[in-house]
Amino acid sequence: MADSKSLKEQLWDPVAGFGVTFRTMFRKVVTEQYPFDKQPTAPRFHGRHQLNRWPDGLEKCIGCELCAWACPADAIYVEGASNVDGEGEESGRFSPGERYGRVYQINYLRCILCGLCIEACPTRALTMTNEYELADDNRADLIYEKSDLLAPLLPGMEQPPHPMLLGEDEGDYYRGNLRPAGSEGEGK
Repeated sequence: MADSKSLKEQLWDPVAGFGVTFRTMFRKVVTEQYPFDKQPTAPRFHGRHQLNRWPDGLEKCIGCELCAWACPADAIYVEGASNVDGEGEESGRFSPGERYGRVYQINYLRCILCGLCIEACPTRALTMTNEYELADDNRADLIYEKSDLLAPLLPGMEQPPHPMLLGEDEGDYYRGNLRPAGSEGEGK
């Protein structure tokens, strides 16, 4: 009895498989014409990362390395440095705080675009854009440096390093107590 059942299954299984193929042969094709017809992404889509700036052009990243610690794929490398006011080659203010991210790298060969780094960032310096075309033909080009990740300078912004232009100290930046553009030496 077991042999007749297995013989019946042996004959019926290929026919059932061809039945599925035959049913789907005449359905409308649902493929996307991706390179030529790009569909918009969802507003909360996690794409390429971006390092944001303050309205005067200083970087929001304070080099705390919390994003690197939060990354489950170990795809982020941050090396912090101190902001040094004064003259000289190593001086200059890149962020309003005591530190800034001197080296910032994201390895998109490892990144899983989960967004945990965004949640860990205390200054909202790191966000994710809707850009999803991250493919390349060279592995080295998929390691994005700080210059690749920084938001572009908008009109009215100045390229760092420069002194803080929008407040008396870093607390003004973080609390949003920014002085008007015309009052250079005045307080709040």
